[in-house]
Amino acid sequence: MTADLYPSARDLLAKLVGFDTTSRGSNLALIEWVESYLDGLGVAHRRVPNADGTKSNLIATIGPSDPGGVVLSGHTDVVPVDGQPWSTDPWTVVERDGRLYGRGTCDMKGFLALALAAAPELSQTARRPVHLAFSFDEEIGCLGAPLMIDVIKRELPPPALVVVGEPTDMVAVNGHKGIATFKVTVTGRESHSSQTQQGVSAVMAAARLMNSLTDLSERLEREADPASPFTPKGATLTIGMVEGGTAHNIIARHCAFVFDLRCPPGLSAEGVLKDFRAEVAAMDAALKARAPEAGVVLEKRTDVPPFAPEPGGTAEAFARRLAGDNGPPRVVAFAAEAGQFQQAGFSTVICGPGSIAQAHQPDEYVEVSQMQRGASFMRRLIEWAEAA
Repeated sequence: MTADLYPSARDLLAKLVGFDTTSRGSNLALIEWVESYLDGLGVAHRRVPNADGTKSNLIATIGPSDPGGVVLSGHTDVVPVDGQPWSTDPWTVVERDGRLYGRGTCDMKGFLALALAAAPELSQTARRPVHLAFSFDEEIGCLGAPLMIDVIKRELPPPALVVVGEPTDMVAVNGHKGIATFKVTVTGRESHSSQTQQGVSAVMAAARLMNSLTDLSERLEREADPASPFTPKGATLTIGMVEGGTAHNIIARHCAFVFDLRCPPGLSAEGVLKDFRAEVAAMDAALKARAPEAGVVLEKRTDVPPFAPEPGGTAEAFARRLAGDNGPPRVVAFAAEAGQFQQAGFSTVICGPGSIAQAHQPDEYVEVSQMQRGASFMRRLIEWAEAA
């Protein structure tokens, strides 16, 4: 069989986009539909759910249960559309001017659709295993993938490599930064703003900590390795949200903010934040000395490891061959599940349709030409799986 996989992938993409899998909700309706699709092909699959069963990863094996297979991995969740000025229905794929618009078309249901489009032929002809690994909650800290990766590592015949289909314009990417996210909560003591001797301002204490992080961010930029392949070159730190206080004439009892720290391979978030942690501890003690109920809590919310280039990597060579990619080595600044697969011992590469420049935007889209390139990639994957 040599049929063009794109038309099927286009139809499957429309179906997948139709499921609102924003991370704050459930992805189970999409998972159930994919299970039904795989059941029709006679493909075995299993769920790896979260603790309360409201979301799930999905693992499926097409072909024999042998070692040396390929894992095609992607996340099912998408970011919110709230407040974004979409010109089309984000949950309906609209084709216009060579582009397929809709939430998740680029990030990253396009890759999932391509993998599913290859499944019917693979189910009939594969002599090497191709594993599908669809995760949940990637967009809020790659929370679902570790559960799935653990099952793959413990229960599947060892795969040879993993392809994570994040949008890379269908070229191979061999590295990404890690991301650690933190929440700082400052508790003070309320009083009338004229009675500063009685109150402890959580907002003013938080402002001092945010100023320290701003200084740290600027230092990281100055100290970045000029030879780094990343853009920006070094670690980056940004404060994304702040909330606190009640009124201008009330000394604030509460203030909280969140920040993220993105480190290239070789640099750890904990190492970068060593001095800041000491400052938090000192401020916590100082606030408690003024009011026993006051204090500061620094909470790590997520920690996704970086993905380091693998010299002579099996996965990168495989993806380059299937994608027809002879370009230079490439890395990306965004974090993905590739670092988690690599940390578990798998040779890993990132390669998928679309550009990160279109991800998370209103009127998100993937170019038809990118999906067609992805279809050619999957065609070569089918040929590889047949040629055991």
